[in-house]
Amino acid sequence: MANGKLPIVLMAQDLPAEWIASLEGKVQLFKAPAGTAGVGGPLLPYLPAAEGLLSMLTMPVDQKLLARMPVLRVVSNMAVGVNNIDLDACTARGIPVGHTPGLLTDACADLTLALLLVVGRGLPTAARMAREGQWHTWRPTQWLGSDFRGKRLGIVGMGRIGEGVAERAKAFGMEIAYYNRSQNEEAEKRLGGAAYLTLDELLATSDFVSLHTPLTDETHHLIDERRLRQMQSHAVLINLARGPVVDTAALLQALREGWIGAAGLDVTDPEPLPPDHPLYELDNCYIVPHIGSATHQARRGMAELACENLLKGLAGERLTYTANPAVYDRE
Repeated sequence: MANGKLPIVLMAQDLPAEWIASLEGKVQLFKAPAGTAGVGGPLLPYLPAAEGLLSMLTMPVDQKLLARMPVLRVVSNMAVGVNNIDLDACTARGIPVGHTPGLLTDACADLTLALLLVVGRGLPTAARMAREGQWHTWRPTQWLGSDFRGKRLGIVGMGRIGEGVAERAKAFGMEIAYYNRSQNEEAEKRLGGAAYLTLDELLATSDFVSLHTPLTDETHHLIDERRLRQMQSHAVLINLARGPVVDTAALLQALREGWIGAAGLDVTDPEPLPPDHPLYELDNCYIVPHIGSATHQARRGMAELACENLLKGLAGERLTYTANPAVYDRE
């Protein structure tokens, strides 16, 4: 707080008032106009005086923006991931970056199972054909999908969401295998067993593969042409991680040429995909617009935690969840 005045905070997208009620009377809040995103346009004049920034995953917080915000004290990202933020630049400036993990585990795990079921049973194609008048009679070999009991689900990334997916899949009688940077024995105990495999083994033996890994230099294009060719021809790939974890061009070829059976994507690269992208033309590819956390409970919880992180940063306190904890090691 400067000169006894409430600190100025910029919010990159408009949010419902009840989601950000904790900010009332504690900050001067300037929001992006409804239907817009970022801190351009009418928010530009406030950049030099802003002490707090409530950002979204779609808004880059880079050195160029930081240079225009000389008194910025905290960035609070309403997302688990922080790929939109230059963490090194923020740390160098002594700016803690908040994020919102944990609150979207159930929502993302639920959507993963929804995609697995929808794509595995071929529901989009069946529904389209019914709408188009191609439902003429019952035939024993028409619109055949996959069973789930006894099938192997290979999970790439056994964190909170990956474990949530495994828990749900076991209720369908699926066999669980996973690949992780290190073995997660605690998750194995909670799940009552899961096979820890190399990525090569997992891809070659799984009927369904579900991605739940963060986007890093190591995971960029983790699923590329070579990896896709390792998968079984009937396998279904689900991506709720980040779009660039999968090589889009290779995935398109894999789906067209039958290297794999189908894909369900909540995230894409680029994002959003252009409306004329060839993936949309494929019956064996089902795409939703990054809705993994899109439930009322999850999004409100994320907003409330983002506000909590923001207020703690403005008060000089350690954030509840900090994406760059090294910032606190600075003298």
